[in-house]
Amino acid sequence: MSRIVIVGGHGKVALLLAPILAARGDEVVSLIRDPGQSADVARTGAAPLALSVETASTAELVSAFDGADAVVWSAGAGGKGGPGRTDAVDRVAAIRSMEAALQAGVPRYVMVSWNGSFGDDPVPADHPLHAYAKAKIAADRYLQSTGLAWTILGPGTLTADEPTGRIAVGRPSQGADGPARTSRANVAEVVAAVLADASTAGKVIPFQDGPTPIAEAVARVGTEFSDLSGSRLA
Repeated sequence: MSRIVIVGGHGKVALLLAPILAARGDEVVSLIRDPGQSADVARTGAAPLALSVETASTAELVSAFDGADAVVWSAGAGGKGGPGRTDAVDRVAAIRSMEAALQAGVPRYVMVSWNGSFGDDPVPADHPLHAYAKAKIAADRYLQSTGLAWTILGPGTLTADEPTGRIAVGRPSQGADGPARTSRANVAEVVAAVLADASTAGKVIPFQDGPTPIAEAVARVGTEFSDLSGSRLA
């Protein structure tokens, strides 16, 4: 049994992840921005804790993370509030949560990022997701510099498709229209799988829906994707 704190506990991936963790016996605490979301979270088997990561201090996050075996970052501004809020949540608050995890003595940190988070210019400057992409790559790189046992997950374009329990690991190809489709339910299963597999610490795992069983796919990944400064693959 592990104590897992999910940041962004009312998000679509988090609401799918919490029951997976609870069903296997983990104690799950889900941080939520709005106390009105508590009932939704409680139905997943997680304990809701109202604390906005956008405004929470490091000390408040340390308290929330106390006794945790792992923190899962599944929060995001979702494009709301413009570039300023995107940076405040996806970079500044994410980094603050990493510092809090270190201070709280949390050994494990799993970041839900995105498939294209590598290179100096993840998307063109005129792309609507430019601010998000810059914030995410900055947070991901910072996480790699910490002393946490981190794993960075990079799903492709999220969908509401049913879970298949199978994925393909790899970055998007150069010239592609965008990252391939990835079921949110599969993302939740990948998070659960890496939390259960210590060998995934220190690894970046970009993925999409595919043919390989999730536990097998994540166990196979080496460090080939861990250089986030790398160019896009041809």
